[in-house]
Amino acid sequence: MLSSSRFTGIQKLKVITLRPHFKLVGLMVIKVNSPFIGDEEVEAVAKVLRSGMLAQGAVVREFEERFAEYVGVKHAVTLSNGTIALYAALKAIGVGGGDEVIVPDFTFFATASAVVLAGGRPVFADIDLETYTIDPASVERLVSDRTKAVIPVHLYGHPAMMDELLSIAREHNIVVIEDCAQAHGAEFRGMRVGSLGTVNAFSFYATKNLTMGEGGAITTDSDAIAEFVRLLRNHGQTRRYYHERLGWNFRITNIQAAIGLEQLRKLEAMNRRRREIARMYVEGLEGVDGLRLPVEKPWAKHVYHQFTIWVENGRDRLAKYLRDNGVQVSIHYPAPLHEQPVFRGRYGGGECVNSSLAARHVLSIPMHPGLSDEEVETVIKLIRRFFTFESR
Repeated sequence: MLSSSRFTGIQKLKVITLRPHFKLVGLMVIKVNSPFIGDEEVEAVAKVLRSGMLAQGAVVREFEERFAEYVGVKHAVTLSNGTIALYAALKAIGVGGGDEVIVPDFTFFATASAVVLAGGRPVFADIDLETYTIDPASVERLVSDRTKAVIPVHLYGHPAMMDELLSIAREHNIVVIEDCAQAHGAEFRGMRVGSLGTVNAFSFYATKNLTMGEGGAITTDSDAIAEFVRLLRNHGQTRRYYHERLGWNFRITNIQAAIGLEQLRKLEAMNRRRREIARMYVEGLEGVDGLRLPVEKPWAKHVYHQFTIWVENGRDRLAKYLRDNGVQVSIHYPAPLHEQPVFRGRYGGGECVNSSLAARHVLSIPMHPGLSDEEVETVIKLIRRFFTFESR
Protein backbone atom coordinates (compact mmCIF):
# COMPACT_ATOMS: atom_id res chain seq x y z
CA MET A 1 0.00 0.00 0.00
CA LEU A 2 1.08 3.59 -0.54
CA SER A 3 2.07 5.60 2.47
CA SER A 4 -0.27 8.35 3.61
CA SER A 5 2.38 11.08 3.39
CA ARG A 6 1.43 14.16 1.41
CA PHE A 7 2.05 14.31 -2.33
CA THR A 8 3.96 17.33 -3.66
CA GLY A 9 1.06 19.47 -4.86
CA ILE A 10 -0.73 16.47 -6.38
CA GLN A 11 -3.57 14.51 -4.82
CA LYS A 12 -3.52 10.77 -4.50
CA LEU A 13 -5.21 8.91 -7.37
CA LYS A 14 -8.49 7.22 -6.49
CA VAL A 15 -8.83 4.02 -8.45
CA ILE A 16 -12.40 2.69 -8.48
CA THR A 17 -12.00 -0.46 -10.58
CA LEU A 18 -9.39 -3.13 -11.19
CA ARG A 19 -10.28 -3.58 -14.86
CA PRO A 20 -7.38 -3.05 -17.29
CA HIS A 21 -8.35 0.57 -17.98
CA PHE A 22 -9.05 2.45 -14.75
CA LYS A 23 -11.42 5.38 -14.39
CA LEU A 24 -10.67 7.91 -11.71
CA VAL A 25 -12.66 10.20 -9.46
CA GLY A 26 -11.16 13.67 -8.98
CA LEU A 27 -8.35 12.97 -11.44
CA MET A 28 -5.10 14.82 -10.78
CA VAL A 29 -2.10 14.38 -13.04
CA ILE A 30 1.36 13.10 -12.25
CA LYS A 31 3.45 15.13 -14.68
CA VAL A 32 6.01 13.47 -16.93
CA ASN A 33 8.35 16.43 -16.40
CA SER A 34 8.20 19.78 -14.65
CA PRO A 35 10.61 22.61 -13.78
CA PHE A 36 11.74 22.62 -10.15
CA ILE A 37 11.44 26.28 -9.17
CA GLY A 38 11.61 27.63 -5.63
CA ASP A 39 11.51 30.91 -3.76
CA GLU A 40 15.22 31.40 -4.47
CA GLU A 41 14.61 31.75 -8.22
CA VAL A 42 11.66 34.07 -7.63
CA GLU A 43 13.70 36.34 -5.39
CA ALA A 44 16.68 36.31 -7.78
CA VAL A 45 14.44 37.47 -10.63
CA ALA A 46 12.85 40.12 -8.41
CA LYS A 47 16.31 41.41 -7.51
CA VAL A 48 17.18 41.83 -11.18
CA LEU A 49 13.87 43.54 -11.88
CA ARG A 50 14.42 45.94 -9.00
CA SER A 51 17.91 46.73 -10.30
CA GLY A 52 16.62 47.92 -13.66
CA MET A 53 19.49 46.07 -15.41
CA LEU A 54 17.44 43.54 -17.34
CA ALA A 55 19.45 42.83 -20.50
CA GLN A 56 22.69 40.86 -20.75
CA GLY A 57 25.12 42.11 -18.10
CA ALA A 58 26.94 41.20 -14.91
CA VAL A 59 24.53 38.43 -13.89
CA VAL A 60 25.01 36.72 -17.25
CA ARG A 61 28.81 36.95 -16.88
CA GLU A 62 28.59 35.45 -13.39
CA PHE A 63 26.51 32.54 -14.64
CA GLU A 64 28.95 31.91 -17.51
CA GLU A 65 31.93 31.86 -15.15
CA ARG A 66 30.25 29.53 -12.67
CA PHE A 67 28.88 27.21 -15.32
CA ALA A 68 32.29 26.94 -17.00
CA GLU A 69 33.83 26.07 -13.62
CA TYR A 70 31.11 23.49 -12.97
CA VAL A 71 31.56 21.77 -16.33
CA GLY A 72 35.36 21.95 -16.09
CA VAL A 73 36.17 24.13 -19.08
CA LYS A 74 37.75 27.52 -19.71
CA HIS A 75 34.73 29.17 -21.33
CA ALA A 76 30.94 29.04 -21.25
CA VAL A 77 29.14 31.43 -23.59
CA THR A 78 25.39 31.77 -23.14
CA LEU A 79 23.01 31.91 -26.11
CA SER A 80 19.30 32.29 -26.64
CA ASN A 81 18.53 28.55 -26.73
CA GLY A 82 20.03 25.10 -27.24
CA THR A 83 19.38 25.01 -30.98
CA ILE A 84 21.31 28.25 -31.42
CA ALA A 85 24.09 26.80 -29.24
CA LEU A 86 24.43 23.89 -31.68
CA TYR A 87 24.33 26.28 -34.65
CA ALA A 88 26.98 28.52 -33.07
CA ALA A 89 29.21 25.54 -32.31
CA LEU A 90 28.96 24.37 -35.93
CA LYS A 91 29.73 27.82 -37.34
CA ALA A 92 32.61 28.21 -34.91
CA ILE A 93 34.38 25.19 -36.41
CA GLY A 94 33.69 26.37 -39.94
CA VAL A 95 30.84 24.10 -41.04
CA GLY A 96 29.40 25.17 -44.39
CA GLY A 97 29.49 24.40 -48.07
CA GLY A 98 27.82 21.06 -47.65
CA ASP A 99 30.26 19.70 -45.05
CA GLU A 100 29.01 16.42 -43.61
CA VAL A 101 28.25 16.15 -39.90
CA ILE A 102 27.43 12.74 -38.44
CA VAL A 103 24.51 12.82 -36.01
CA PRO A 104 22.50 10.10 -34.24
CA ASP A 105 19.36 9.12 -36.10
CA PHE A 106 17.45 8.92 -32.82
CA THR A 107 17.41 12.28 -31.05
CA PHE A 108 15.57 15.59 -30.96
CA PHE A 109 15.18 17.33 -34.34
CA ALA A 110 17.50 20.25 -33.48
CA THR A 111 20.65 18.12 -33.52
CA ALA A 112 20.22 17.68 -37.27
CA SER A 113 18.34 20.86 -38.20
CA ALA A 114 21.17 22.98 -36.76
CA VAL A 115 23.55 21.25 -39.17
CA VAL A 116 21.36 22.14 -42.16
CA LEU A 117 20.89 25.73 -40.96
CA ALA A 118 24.67 26.07 -40.59
CA GLY A 119 25.13 25.02 -44.21
CA GLY A 120 26.11 21.40 -43.62
CA ARG A 121 24.63 18.02 -44.44
CA PRO A 122 23.55 15.70 -41.60
CA VAL A 123 24.53 12.05 -41.98
CA PHE A 124 22.42 9.75 -39.82
CA ALA A 125 24.16 7.11 -37.68
CA ASP A 126 22.45 4.28 -35.83
CA ILE A 127 22.28 4.02 -32.05
CA ASP A 128 23.22 1.54 -29.35
CA LEU A 129 20.07 -0.02 -27.90
CA GLU A 130 21.36 -0.17 -24.32
CA THR A 131 22.12 3.54 -23.90
CA TYR A 132 20.19 4.95 -26.91
CA THR A 133 23.30 6.99 -27.76
CA ILE A 134 25.15 7.06 -31.08
CA ASP A 135 26.86 3.79 -32.07
CA PRO A 136 30.60 4.37 -32.68
CA ALA A 137 30.73 1.45 -35.14
CA SER A 138 28.05 3.15 -37.23
CA VAL A 139 29.98 6.43 -37.07
CA GLU A 140 33.17 4.71 -38.24
CA ARG A 141 31.39 3.34 -41.30
CA LEU A 142 29.99 6.75 -42.23
CA VAL A 143 33.17 8.86 -42.09
CA SER A 144 34.05 10.25 -45.51
CA ASP A 145 36.39 12.84 -46.99
CA ARG A 146 33.63 15.40 -46.47
CA THR A 147 33.07 14.66 -42.77
CA LYS A 148 33.72 17.76 -40.68
CA ALA A 149 32.31 16.74 -37.30
CA VAL A 150 30.34 14.24 -35.28
CA ILE A 151 27.71 15.21 -32.70
CA PRO A 152 27.17 12.61 -29.97
CA VAL A 153 24.01 13.28 -27.98
CA HIS A 154 24.00 12.28 -24.31
CA LEU A 155 20.42 11.14 -24.69
CA TYR A 156 18.07 10.95 -21.69
CA GLY A 157 21.01 11.95 -19.44
CA HIS A 158 23.33 9.00 -20.16
CA PRO A 159 26.72 9.88 -21.70
CA ALA A 160 27.59 8.64 -25.14
CA MET A 161 30.53 6.26 -25.64
CA MET A 162 33.10 9.02 -25.81
CA ASP A 163 36.30 6.92 -25.75
CA GLU A 164 35.50 5.31 -29.08
CA LEU A 165 34.11 8.51 -30.60
CA LEU A 166 37.13 10.61 -29.62
CA SER A 167 39.42 7.91 -31.01
CA ILE A 168 37.55 7.91 -34.35
CA ALA A 169 37.70 11.71 -34.42
CA ARG A 170 41.46 11.76 -33.86
CA GLU A 171 42.05 9.09 -36.50
CA HIS A 172 40.05 10.95 -39.15
CA ASN A 173 40.79 14.54 -38.04
CA ILE A 174 37.15 15.45 -37.37
CA VAL A 175 35.68 17.60 -34.62
CA VAL A 176 33.56 16.30 -31.74
CA ILE A 177 30.65 18.52 -30.66
CA GLU A 178 28.83 17.17 -27.60
CA ASP A 179 25.08 17.75 -27.49
CA CYS A 180 24.52 18.01 -23.73
CA ALA A 181 20.96 19.34 -23.84
CA GLN A 182 19.66 16.46 -21.69
CA ALA A 183 22.71 15.80 -19.54
CA HIS A 184 23.68 18.67 -17.24
CA GLY A 185 25.96 17.12 -14.61
CA ALA A 186 26.30 13.72 -16.28
CA GLU A 187 29.79 12.24 -16.21
CA PHE A 188 31.94 10.10 -18.48
CA ARG A 189 34.80 8.42 -16.59
CA GLY A 190 34.60 11.09 -13.91
CA MET A 191 34.61 14.03 -16.34
CA ARG A 192 31.49 16.14 -16.78
CA VAL A 193 29.90 16.10 -20.20
CA GLY A 194 30.53 19.33 -22.04
CA SER A 195 34.25 19.14 -21.30
CA LEU A 196 35.21 16.36 -23.73
CA GLY A 197 34.50 17.78 -27.17
CA THR A 198 36.14 20.71 -28.93
CA VAL A 199 32.99 22.79 -28.49
CA ASN A 200 29.77 21.61 -26.88
CA ALA A 201 26.14 22.71 -26.61
CA PHE A 202 23.70 22.92 -23.70
CA SER A 203 20.02 23.84 -23.51
CA PHE A 204 18.32 25.52 -20.55
CA TYR A 205 14.76 24.94 -21.73
CA ALA A 206 11.99 24.78 -19.13
CA THR A 207 12.12 21.02 -18.49
CA LYS A 208 15.91 20.52 -18.59
CA ASN A 209 17.88 19.39 -15.54
CA LEU A 210 18.97 23.04 -15.23
CA THR A 211 16.49 25.58 -16.56
CA MET A 212 16.32 29.29 -17.30
CA GLY A 213 12.90 28.88 -18.90
CA GLU A 214 14.72 29.19 -22.21
CA GLY A 215 18.39 29.60 -23.07
CA GLY A 216 21.52 27.76 -24.08
CA ALA A 217 25.31 27.83 -23.95
CA ILE A 218 28.42 26.52 -25.62
CA THR A 219 31.36 25.27 -23.56
CA THR A 220 34.94 25.09 -24.79
CA ASP A 221 38.60 25.40 -23.84
CA SER A 222 39.31 27.31 -27.05
CA ASP A 223 39.77 31.07 -26.71
CA ALA A 224 39.18 31.51 -30.45
CA ILE A 225 35.91 29.58 -30.45
CA ALA A 226 34.62 31.42 -27.39
CA GLU A 227 35.45 34.80 -28.93
CA PHE A 228 33.81 33.83 -32.24
CA VAL A 229 30.58 32.87 -30.45
CA ARG A 230 30.58 36.02 -28.34
CA LEU A 231 30.76 38.09 -31.54
CA LEU A 232 28.18 35.94 -33.32
CA ARG A 233 25.60 36.38 -30.54
CA ASN A 234 25.98 40.18 -30.40
CA HIS A 235 25.84 41.49 -33.98
CA GLY A 236 29.58 41.02 -34.43
CA GLN A 237 30.36 43.96 -32.15
CA THR A 238 33.89 44.30 -30.77
CA ARG A 239 32.78 47.47 -29.00
CA ARG A 240 29.52 49.36 -28.97
CA TYR A 241 28.36 50.19 -32.52
CA TYR A 242 31.58 48.84 -34.12
CA HIS A 243 30.89 45.62 -35.99
CA GLU A 244 33.78 43.40 -37.05
CA ARG A 245 31.64 40.70 -38.65
CA LEU A 246 28.02 39.86 -39.35
CA GLY A 247 26.22 38.46 -36.35
CA TRP A 248 22.85 38.01 -34.72
CA ASN A 249 21.10 38.84 -31.47
CA PHE A 250 21.45 35.49 -29.71
CA ARG A 251 21.83 36.94 -26.20
CA ILE A 252 20.10 35.94 -22.97
CA THR A 253 19.08 38.37 -20.23
CA ASN A 254 20.09 38.95 -16.63
CA ILE A 255 16.62 37.67 -15.73
CA GLN A 256 17.35 34.27 -17.29
CA ALA A 257 20.84 34.14 -15.83
CA ALA A 258 19.50 34.88 -12.34
CA ILE A 259 17.27 31.81 -12.60
CA GLY A 260 20.20 29.84 -13.99
CA LEU A 261 22.48 30.74 -11.09
CA GLU A 262 19.96 29.48 -8.53
CA GLN A 263 19.39 26.35 -10.59
CA LEU A 264 23.12 25.74 -10.80
CA ARG A 265 23.39 25.91 -7.01
CA LYS A 266 20.70 23.21 -6.79
CA LEU A 267 21.77 21.09 -9.75
CA GLU A 268 23.66 18.38 -7.86
CA ALA A 269 20.82 18.01 -5.35
CA MET A 270 18.23 17.88 -8.14
CA ASN A 271 20.26 15.25 -9.99
CA ARG A 272 20.59 13.20 -6.79
CA ARG A 273 16.81 13.21 -6.50
CA ARG A 274 16.47 12.11 -10.13
CA ARG A 275 18.85 9.24 -9.41
CA GLU A 276 16.86 8.30 -6.29
CA ILE A 277 13.66 8.20 -8.34
CA ALA A 278 15.42 6.09 -10.97
CA ARG A 279 16.53 3.64 -8.27
CA MET A 280 12.93 3.36 -7.04
CA TYR A 281 11.71 2.66 -10.56
CA VAL A 282 14.38 0.03 -11.16
CA GLU A 283 13.71 -1.72 -7.86
CA GLY A 284 9.95 -1.54 -8.37
CA LEU A 285 9.86 -2.65 -12.01
CA GLU A 286 12.64 -5.23 -12.18
CA GLY A 287 11.45 -8.60 -13.35
CA VAL A 288 8.40 -7.34 -15.25
CA ASP A 289 8.19 -9.44 -18.42
CA GLY A 290 8.15 -7.40 -21.59
CA LEU A 291 9.78 -4.36 -20.00
CA ARG A 292 13.38 -3.22 -20.40
CA LEU A 293 14.69 -0.59 -17.97
CA PRO A 294 17.38 2.06 -18.51
CA VAL A 295 20.99 1.07 -17.86
CA GLU A 296 23.86 2.98 -16.33
CA LYS A 297 27.20 1.86 -17.72
CA PRO A 298 30.10 1.45 -15.25
CA TRP A 299 31.93 4.38 -16.87
CA ALA A 300 28.91 6.69 -16.73
CA LYS A 301 26.97 8.85 -14.31
CA HIS A 302 23.39 8.99 -15.56
CA VAL A 303 21.37 12.08 -14.60
CA TYR A 304 18.00 10.79 -15.87
CA HIS A 305 16.65 13.74 -17.77
CA GLN A 306 14.13 11.12 -18.84
CA PHE A 307 13.36 7.69 -17.43
CA THR A 308 12.66 5.88 -20.67
CA ILE A 309 11.50 2.28 -20.66
CA TRP A 310 11.37 -0.18 -23.56
CA VAL A 311 7.98 -1.85 -23.93
CA GLU A 312 8.28 -5.04 -25.97
CA ASN A 313 4.57 -5.24 -26.85
CA GLY A 314 1.68 -2.86 -26.31
CA ARG A 315 3.61 0.41 -25.87
CA ASP A 316 0.69 2.53 -27.05
CA ARG A 317 -1.79 0.59 -24.91
CA LEU A 318 0.38 1.14 -21.85
CA ALA A 319 0.65 4.85 -22.67
CA LYS A 320 -3.13 5.16 -22.92
CA TYR A 321 -3.64 3.16 -19.73
CA LEU A 322 -1.30 5.42 -17.77
CA ARG A 323 -2.84 8.58 -19.17
CA ASP A 324 -6.32 7.29 -18.34
CA ASN A 325 -5.11 6.89 -14.78
CA GLY A 326 -3.64 10.38 -14.42
CA VAL A 327 -0.02 9.63 -15.32
CA GLN A 328 1.53 11.69 -18.08
CA VAL A 329 3.90 9.88 -20.45
CA SER A 330 5.79 10.91 -23.60
CA ILE A 331 7.43 9.17 -26.51
CA HIS A 332 10.97 10.44 -27.05
CA TYR A 333 10.92 10.04 -30.05
CA PRO A 334 8.10 8.65 -32.21
CA ALA A 335 10.10 8.87 -35.48
CA PRO A 336 13.83 8.66 -36.20
CA LEU A 337 15.35 11.62 -37.99
CA HIS A 338 15.71 9.89 -41.35
CA GLU A 339 11.90 9.45 -41.39
CA GLN A 340 11.13 13.11 -40.70
CA PRO A 341 9.36 14.61 -43.73
CA VAL A 342 11.87 17.45 -44.07
CA PHE A 343 14.82 15.02 -44.12
CA ARG A 344 13.36 11.93 -45.81
CA GLY A 345 15.43 10.95 -48.84
CA ARG A 346 17.49 14.15 -48.78
CA TYR A 347 20.46 13.21 -46.63
CA GLY A 348 22.74 10.22 -46.24
CA GLY A 349 23.36 7.70 -43.53
CA GLY A 350 23.63 4.07 -42.71
CA GLU A 351 20.95 1.50 -42.13
CA CYS A 352 19.46 2.75 -38.86
CA VAL A 353 17.67 -0.40 -37.74
CA ASN A 354 18.05 0.27 -34.03
CA SER A 355 16.73 3.82 -34.15
CA SER A 356 13.64 2.65 -36.03
CA LEU A 357 13.10 -0.06 -33.41
CA ALA A 358 13.53 2.38 -30.55
CA ALA A 359 10.91 4.72 -32.01
CA ARG A 360 8.37 1.89 -31.84
CA HIS A 361 9.15 0.72 -28.31
CA VAL A 362 10.32 3.56 -26.03
CA LEU A 363 8.12 5.31 -23.48
CA SER A 364 9.17 8.03 -21.02
CA ILE A 365 7.45 7.91 -17.65
CA PRO A 366 7.41 10.71 -15.02
CA MET A 367 10.87 11.94 -14.02
CA HIS A 368 11.61 15.25 -12.32
CA PRO A 369 12.88 16.29 -8.87
CA GLY A 370 9.45 17.39 -7.69
CA LEU A 371 8.01 13.85 -7.78
CA SER A 372 7.11 12.47 -4.37
CA ASP A 373 7.87 8.89 -3.37
CA GLU A 374 4.13 8.23 -3.35
CA GLU A 375 3.77 9.40 -6.92
CA VAL A 376 6.65 7.19 -8.03
CA GLU A 377 5.08 4.23 -6.24
CA THR A 378 1.76 4.99 -7.95
CA VAL A 379 3.42 4.86 -11.38
CA ILE A 380 5.17 1.59 -10.49
CA LYS A 381 1.93 0.05 -9.22
CA LEU A 382 0.01 1.02 -12.35
CA ILE A 383 2.68 -0.32 -14.71
CA ARG A 384 2.91 -3.63 -12.86
CA ARG A 385 -0.87 -3.93 -12.85
CA PHE A 386 -1.01 -3.25 -16.60
CA PHE A 387 1.45 -6.03 -17.35
CA THR A 388 -0.38 -8.40 -14.99
CA PHE A 389 -3.57 -7.91 -17.02
CA GLU A 390 -1.70 -8.05 -20.34
CA SER A 391 -0.23 -11.45 -19.46
CA ARG A 392 -3.66 -13.00 -18.81
